[in-house]
Amino acid sequence: MIKAVVLDVGETVIDETRIWSRWADRLGVPRFVLMGVLGGMAALDQSFSEGFELVRPGFDVEAEIAAWERDEPDSLRNHFDADDLYPDVREALGGLREAGYQVILAGNQPVRAYDALVAMELPVDSVHTSDGWGVSKPAPGFFAKVAAVAGREPGEILYVGDRLDNDVRPAAAAGMRTALLRRGPWGYLHAARPEAREAADVIADDLHALLPALRRLS
Repeated sequence: MIKAVVLDVGETVIDETRIWSRWADRLGVPRFVLMGVLGGMAALDQSFSEGFELVRPGFDVEAEIAAWERDEPDSLRNHFDADDLYPDVREALGGLREAGYQVILAGNQPVRAYDALVAMELPVDSVHTSDGWGVSKPAPGFFAKVAAVAGREPGEILYVGDRLDNDVRPAAAAGMRTALLRRGPWGYLHAARPEAREAADVIADDLHALLPALRRLS
C-alpha cells in the first residue's frame, strides 16, 4: 500500500526553461543552440556539463558559477523561484495530501534550492536536497535517505521523476514504486524508450495523473 509520494525537483515541479535560458546568455550562445545541445545530451545519456563543454571547450562549471555570483550577486542566475513552478504543482500536490498521502520533495539540488522551495509554501510535508544530505542520485544512499525521512518502508513510497537513469531505475532498485513524468527533455525521451513501460510502474503526462494512478496501484 503506497502511503508516501516523493517527487524530484528539476523538470518535475520546477520548469527549468528560464534557468537554461540564463545559462545560454551567460555562455554567450543563442538560447536555441543551448536547448538543442541539451536535448542531444539527454538523447545520448550524457550530462549537461558535457553539453557546456561542447559549446565552450575547456569550460569550468564551478568556476563560472562562482564568477557569475560575483558579477550578479542579487540576480537569480542559475537558481529558481515560484515563477518557475509548473502550473499543475500546487493543485496536484494539494490533491495528493487531501487524499491522505504524505508528500515530500527530494531531488539533486544545491542547498540554496531548499530555501527557495520552502519559501513557496507548497502543500508538502517536507523538502530535502542532495547537497543537504551529502549524497546525490542515483546513489543508493540517496534513496535510503528518502525512506528514512518519510519514515516508510520502500514499498510504501512512490518516487516521481523525469529520468529513467536518475529516478526510476535507482528508486525501483531501492524497492520503491516509480512514476516517470513526461516532462522536460529527459522525460519525453526516456518515456519513449521501449524499456520505460517495464521500468516504471506509471508513466504520467502531468502531476494530475498521479492520484488516479495511485488508486490503480493500490
